[in-house]
Amino acid sequence: MKDDVISTLNNLIETCKDGEEGFKSCAEDISDTQLKQSFLAFAADCAKADQELKALVIARGGNPESKSSMSGTLHRRWIDIKTAIMGKGDEAVLNECERGEDVAVKSYRRALEKDLPLDVKAVIERQYRGVRQHHDAIKNLRDHVRTAT
Repeated sequence: MKDDVISTLNNLIETCKDGEEGFKSCAEDISDTQLKQSFLAFAADCAKADQELKALVIARGGNPESKSSMSGTLHRRWIDIKTAIMGKGDEAVLNECERGEDVAVKSYRRALEKDLPLDVKAVIERQYRGVRQHHDAIKNLRDHVRTAT
């Protein structure tokens, strides 16, 4: 049970690191300064969630994950290639950010399906609400940019 909890938390740590790096990438590629600030704030939220999850892993005697996932790295490289080919329009960047948040939502849903200690489940549920808020905000921003063009 303990190993499964640590494994679940480490998977979410990777998800947070992927989100932080992804949002920073999107902030670099977006032209709108307000959107850039939103992405940097989202990246900071991911970093905070990462630290909270690491503390839970350490409290359970585990070693917290220290890097992002291979799929997150590959997704960021795909964003770089795709935006180089298509141009780095704000809508394209927002589409890729939303795709990244889709992955985060699924990761948190999978974690919540597991039998976890109540304190861990409470943290994951709270963070999941934050991930959903990021996802919905990005979708709304993308829809706004889409209708403005």
